Amino acid sequence: MTYLSQLHELDISEHPDAFEPVPVVERSMNEYLQARVKTTAGILGIDPGLTAVLLQPERELIVSVPVQMDDGQVEVFEGFRVQHSMARGPAKGGVRFHPEVGLDEIRALAMLMTLKCALVNIPFGGAKGGVRCNPKQLSQRELERLTRQYTLRILPFIGPHLDIPAPDLNTNEQVMAWMMETIRIRDGAAAIASVTGKPVALGGSLGRDHATGKGVAVAALALLGRLQRDPADTTVAIQGFGKVGAATARFLAEAGCHIVALSDLSGDYYAPAGFDVPTLTRYVRDASGHMIDGFNQPGVRTIDDGALLEMPVDLLIPAAMENQITAENADRVRAQLIVEAANAPITEDADTMLAGRGIPVVPDILANAGGVIASHAEWVQNLQSTSWNVERVDCYVASRIEDAFAAVWDLAEEFDLSMRESAYRLAVKRTSEALRLRTGWEPGALSLLNTL
Repeated sequence: MTYLSQLHELDISEHPDAFEPVPVVERSMNEYLQARVKTTAGILGIDPGLTAVLLQPERELIVSVPVQMDDGQVEVFEGFRVQHSMARGPAKGGVRFHPEVGLDEIRALAMLMTLKCALVNIPFGGAKGGVRCNPKQLSQRELERLTRQYTLRILPFIGPHLDIPAPDLNTNEQVMAWMMETIRIRDGAAAIASVTGKPVALGGSLGRDHATGKGVAVAALALLGRLQRDPADTTVAIQGFGKVGAATARFLAEAGCHIVALSDLSGDYYAPAGFDVPTLTRYVRDASGHMIDGFNQPGVRTIDDGALLEMPVDLLIPAAMENQITAENADRVRAQLIVEAANAPITEDADTMLAGRGIPVVPDILANAGGVIASHAEWVQNLQSTSWNVERVDCYVASRIEDAFAAVWDLAEEFDLSMRESAYRLAVKRTSEALRLRTGWEPGALSLLNTL
């Protein structure tokens, strides 16, 4: 009996939330992921003991980060690094600086990285880190001291074959350069492969700056292709015109899509005839606040804050923050298709509502994986002391996203699943199989996985 036929014979009543809408329950991201992975593991027939291993991080660090401020006073910040799984390779994940960083959030994001790397089939596990601080209140020198002190405190647990940090919320290539230089004290020349997202002049990869947006665009175009929709007849709204949103807009516009709605911190904007994306990108790059506000393309007008999410467009791409589409506004979403560029932009209950309305959603662990794919390319280049041109990096990102999309789509179509559930089944299967092979678990414990 094949894996597919075995799934058809499962007692659905034992795992209702894998087949029916998940009940609306207020849960943290970590609680939600734990429940989804546990249910998915049950569907796949994974041994409960192995599932328990998968649900728990391998290592959690809470560190104090003392920083001498510019006024001479010492302030102590709290830092975190969670390594969820190294079953498929070294841990990989970003470092964020934000006032609301906490252990529960970092745990969830580390697990998400494990699943994301497994889904796009790159040899990394998942990790995440951060420091609870407000970087907007820190001077450049204070930010450097914070970065170096944080790096020193997690230094025994990171390295090119153990855990490779990358930029995330409120961190950038300069922060990665400081981290690499701090690691160099221990590792010497090998430190170049110890972080990704570095400046190109210090071993960073060409194409890394737009890789996440490239991946989102590839996923969106793959969705249009599967639905036999012409990009030239597709209207797009993108929430967030930062690095990811701008790159996504660029690649979709180049493919012929019409970007008719955009937003950033300065507001929501609508251009019925479509934005001139190259001109807008140059304007935002050169503007003092790097915002859309003041862009004077004919026909562009301001709309109410939040209205972008409710525009009657073909494709909606949330590329800003988490929890943007909720139970309060999900019934007003009029887009026909959604691709998640941000992490968790749709809440659990809103996801259920959208699924009930038949709106396809390409999940974040697939759509925004371009960044970690490019990070893998950077890591490989560093280890091999070589460099790739931007075309090779873009091709690598596109091929991994396309392969993962095809696998997710095909499984979803076979079982009438949402793309999110399909993606989780594939990611959990691959991670669990790696755990089984490393731990020597009894082969029968994963009998359902062996034929997938």
